[in-house]
Formats: sequence, C-alpha cells, structure tokens
Amino acid sequence: MNQILLYCRPGFEKECAAEIQDKATGIEVYGFPRTERNSGYVLFECYQNGDTEKLLSDLPLDSLLFARQMIAVVSQFSDLDPGDRISPLLTVADEVPKCGDIRVETPDNDSAKELLKFCRKFTVPLRQAMRKRGVMLAKDNPRKPVLHVCFIAPGCCFVGYSLTTNNSPHYMGIHRLKFPADAPSRSTLKLEEAFHAFIPKSEWDERLASGMWAVDLGACPGGWTYQLVKRSMFVHAIDNGLMADSLMETGQVKHHAVDGFKFEPPRKNVTWLVCDMVEKPARVAQLMGEWIIQRWAKEAMFNLKLPMNRRYEEVKEDIDNLRRFLIENGVKFELQAKHLYHDREEVTVHLRRLN
Repeated sequence: MNQILLYCRPGFEKECAAEIQDKATGIEVYGFPRTERNSGYVLFECYQNGDTEKLLSDLPLDSLLFARQMIAVVSQFSDLDPGDRISPLLTVADEVPKCGDIRVETPDNDSAKELLKFCRKFTVPLRQAMRKRGVMLAKDNPRKPVLHVCFIAPGCCFVGYSLTTNNSPHYMGIHRLKFPADAPSRSTLKLEEAFHAFIPKSEWDERLASGMWAVDLGACPGGWTYQLVKRSMFVHAIDNGLMADSLMETGQVKHHAVDGFKFEPPRKNVTWLVCDMVEKPARVAQLMGEWIIQRWAKEAMFNLKLPMNRRYEEVKEDIDNLRRFLIENGVKFELQAKHLYHDREEVTVHLRRLN
C-alpha cells in the first residue's frame, strides 16, 4: 500500500485533508486524501511508490496543525475471524521495519469507547505473537519504529508504523490530562496541554519559573490564570468579568477590568502573555505580534478561534501574516501551532522571541 494514516479530531477531517495535501505538495509528494466525516482520521493516497516513507521522514508531524499522529500504512484488513485475528496480522512481517513498541488503538470517534476495550485486551497477545514472529524486538526499544494496529470497526483495521523521531509519543496521539478539582473552568486543560506540547520538560524550571510575571487577556473566570498561579507566577488578569475568588485569595493575581486590546502592562517585566479571548483570529494574531515586537512579553500562548468555513485556510493565513509581521520588524522568533486534544473550535499557538 502507499498510504499515510493521519489521526485528527472528529469533524476536522476536511481540514486535516486540506493540510496534508498542501504540505505534501510542498515537498513534491503528490496524491489525494480520502475522508469520512466524523471518523477521526484521514487517509492520504500517494501516487508514487516510496512517497509514504518520504512523508514520514521529511514532513515533521509538529508542522501539521490538525494531525495528531502520522502512520505509514502497509496493510488493511477487514472481517478478521473472531476465532483467530492474530494470524492474518502476522503477514505484515516483511512489510514493516523491526519495531520496538506496539499500539493497538482506534481513532477518537463515537465508536472508540467500545473498540478500546477490545484493543486493550488484544494488545498483550498480539505483542507476544509479533515478537515471536520477529516483527518486534524481544524488548521495548524507544528508538525503534512503533507498530500501529488501528481498528476502525470490529474486525477491520489498518496496520502500519511510525517513526519515533517524527511521531506523537501518546496513545492515539492524545495527551490526556486530569482536570484539577479546584480549577475555575475546564479551559485550564488547554493551557496545561499547550505547555506540555510546546515547552520541553527539561526547560520548565527556567521558562515556567516561580516568581515570573504573566498577563492573561480574557482571563475570566480564571482557567488559564490557574495554570500560572499554580506555578507560583504573578498574574495581571485582564477581563471585564469576575475572577474566581479562589484565585484572588492567593494574592498572586491583580484583576484589571479593562478591554484586553487596550491593556498595556504597567511595567516591562512580563515573561508570559496568554490569551483565550473569543475574537476574530486575525485580530488576536496581530495583537500577539504587537506585544512581542514591543517587548511587552517574551513568550505568548494564545488560541485562534476557527471560523465555520475555510478553517485551515483562515488559520494558515493568520499565522503566515503573523510571521511576516514579526520578520518585517526584525524579530527572531520560534512559532508552533497545533489543534490540541483539549481544544475545540480553535488552534493553540506558541510564540517565543529569540532576540
């Protein structure tokens, strides 16, 4: 087979398909996407042999906004015999590199809950059989490719592999987090996941340090401010609404009941700017660029709310415009963006000034 399997959020197959078509063409890989609405995955069919390997090695997963995982498909099975599902799967032995791990999973869709029960039970016997057949190493090896068996229905699955140098380390491509009981809103998980996704854990002590000052635009009731406070930062919370009493009682939060587009920090000692305002994405991106250009903050984490139509095209245009704005003003920067698991109709962007 000559296909790439991409996981995405259900309902965003069209955006994921448009993006893989665009990015693949950019590295001279040609093909077409196959989609099924609300399936949680996209299949990209390459025209030329060897192009799946090229995509897997040359197209960084981190550069894709809407894809959670990227897998080279080697075989597809349907109507597997419930009495012996393993034997047919062993026939992929000559089609995959020797793997150091296996994930029996499913796309994140309405069928996932029931399928996952089976996937978990099936993983251990399948791993043992794959090791015996020589498809996998005798012990887990995090440097070797990962074998993926993705069930899209009972008895129906794709088999393929991903590269540990260019894949998501998370099962199903999802970084699951536990909601803190004392957080003011579930939106807190968006910022927590963003820190995990964009800031290397080895740099947290330096870049997410206690005592830093931060600004949260559109802070009410405080879901994002909560993440900053629990890291012992001090926060200017900007919102005309009310903040959670539990945050105000910490003494780490100063509430400013003003428009987030008009606020200017009283002192130029802000490290982090975060923003989850419900506003046109182009306007938010422009505002974030202005803060970084004027050195009002060193790093920014913000959401771009997606429109109903042309979601990929809109967010790509907004991010491209932000890049040009920064370059024109002589700013060296690092920019990352992803449709995270805890996002809904938005894409999270991280921007860091480097000069």
